[in-house]
Amino acid sequence: MTKKEIVKSISDELGLTQLRTKEIVQKTFDAIVETLVEERRIELRNFGVFEVKMRAARKARNPRTGGQVEVPAKFVVTFKPGKEMEAKVRELEERELAASRPPEYRQDSPGQPRPPAHGGGSSGR
Repeated sequence: MTKKEIVKSISDELGLTQLRTKEIVQKTFDAIVETLVEERRIELRNFGVFEVKMRAARKARNPRTGGQVEVPAKFVVTFKPGKEMEAKVRELEERELAASRPPEYRQDSPGQPRPPAHGGGSSGR
């Protein structure tokens, strides 16, 4: 999804013009960036935490030549999703996994046999 698509979606939902919505979205992004530059961390409740961290210098390999290259230390932005986002992504993952299973192995298929239990034998305990 692009910023333009986000703007259109929000403007349609709230009944604002796309121009006004674009200004609001851009100001939001600008505020996030400015906070990261000034404070190196921004916590957005029910969304996640953006944080500026220093990535250590390292040696890497140039894929074209195969030779080693020194990569200097640099600042990077990290993101840790909040609990709500994690839960929604987990739900997506579970739906995708369920959809990829054969019908006889889906738990959402009433009256269908369940897959065989793992292990199959006694554990000897």
